[in-house]
This record gives sequence, structure tokens and C-alpha cells, in this order.
Amino acid sequence: MPELPNPVDYAVPAFILLILVEMVWARRNAPEKYEPKDTLSSLSFGLGNSVVGLFAGGAIFASMLWVYQFRLATIPWTWWAWIACFVLDDLAYYWFHRTAHRVRWFWASHVNHHSSQHYNLSTALRQTWTGWLALSFIFRLPLMLVGFHPLMVAFCGGLNLIYQFWFHTEAIKRFPRWFEAVMNTPSHHRVHHATNPRYLDSNYAGVFIIWDRMFGSFVAEVDDEPIRYGIVKQLGTFNLLYSVFHEWIGIAKDVWNAPWKHKLSYMIREPGWSHDGSRDTSDTIKARWREREGLPVE
Repeated sequence: MPELPNPVDYAVPAFILLILVEMVWARRNAPEKYEPKDTLSSLSFGLGNSVVGLFAGGAIFASMLWVYQFRLATIPWTWWAWIACFVLDDLAYYWFHRTAHRVRWFWASHVNHHSSQHYNLSTALRQTWTGWLALSFIFRLPLMLVGFHPLMVAFCGGLNLIYQFWFHTEAIKRFPRWFEAVMNTPSHHRVHHATNPRYLDSNYAGVFIIWDRMFGSFVAEVDDEPIRYGIVKQLGTFNLLYSVFHEWIGIAKDVWNAPWKHKLSYMIREPGWSHDGSRDTSDTIKARWREREGLPVE
């Protein structure tokens, strides 16, 4: 069994360099793309995520090893296994990501990544501190049951994360059609970060946009509609601790105040759900938009 480094550790210097390059581009072409407090907040998210990973990473990897002992087969360390692992890990990421937008418990952790109203490379560093609490890693456990070694899965997951860094930018518009058809790109991921009703809950891909095309969640970027970034109910603050924990606090308040029969629903239903229908979900927002546009309601 080979010793594998964490590929993200080696990519961090490149991340910082590319952020600096984009800052120079933005200063000359679009100075509004960077806001100092927002950028500092994103960097703080990334630093905190790294610190939390030092403590939670061992327990998560231990759980992966525990599941691996129940594997159906033992997949060898060979070239085709690496390709298969990378592709299947990306599929697992797609379903995690889709669930993280449709189940409030997972959204409470993932919302951190969407909380910036700016879209630049520093936004990619806006990573959660509470993924361990949300149990987000469970979406990768089936790979161990199939027979992929946890080290291989962890390494492929690191490569997936590295790929996702570069497309958090507005400096790149479009790639050739064949590339846009298969791979996740800045255009596709800008749509994912948008709060425009037409774009909500779409383009969940990590590396391969084909998953969204296959499972009906793909939406193309429309050139004549400027994208608004952030979350439907913007934070309105750069307070780091509130930014990290605000949705967990919201869940706790709702569960405390809700009638008993609705308490669980405030954790597992979609973000914005309420038992009396007094709040908006992405579905109700999109339905109103489609009605205004004269489109059939899905």
C-alpha cells in the first residue's frame, strides 16, 4: 500500500498565486469583483477549515477504514482503478452536493460556501467548518464498500477539490462547446452560485457536468441576465462566527419552537421549508418566476 500525500497541500501555493493574479486583473478590469472584508472572510473560512480538518480528519478516515473491512471486493492499485475511483468519487460528490442544497441539515454546513455576494477565486476557499457535524463524508462510504481503499478515495477527493478551485472566477467566460458539454467550467459554476430564480438548485457537478445533464439539474448561463451571488437571504454581515454557524442556529431555533410533529422536518426538509408555508423555498421562488415569465410550472 503506497503512502499518498494530501494533494491539496501541494496546491495551496498555486491557489494563493492565482488569487493574486486575479486581483491584479480585477483591479484593472473590474475592481468591484473584490471587496477586502469579503476576501478576508473567505480566507478565514479556508484557514478555519484546515484547522478543523486536523482534528476531525483522523476520525473521518478511521470511519472510512472501518467501513472498508466490509467491502464486497478488493480493488487493486492499478491504473484503471484510479480512473474508476476518480469518476465514481465525482459521482458521489454530485449526490452529496445535490443533497446539501435540498436537505437543510447538510445545507447548514454547505451554506458557508455560498455566503459571499462576490464570485472570485477567494470564494473557492470559503469552506465549511462543520462538515464533520453534518456527516457529509457518508456520501463517499459506498466507494469503500465497493472495494476502493480509503487512501485512494481520499486522494481522488483531494484532486476533485483542486479542480473545483479554478472555476470560481468571472475572468473566464466560455470554453469550446465540447469542453463545456463534459466538464464543469466557470460558466456552469457561476450559475450554481447564483440567486436568480432561474438558476436556483442547479449545476451540482464537481468535475464532470455530465452528471447534471444526466440527472436533469443542468441550467445554462444566460448572457443577458446578470448573475446575483450569495444566498436568498443574504447574511448582511462579515461576522465570521455568525457566518459559520448561522444556519445551525436557525435550525436549533426552529426545532425548539416547532410543534412536535414538525421538529424533524425542520432538519430534513429543504431549506426555507416551514410547517405553515410562511417562508419561501427555492421551489416556490422558481414557481413564481416561471409564472411571471409565462412558463409552465414544473
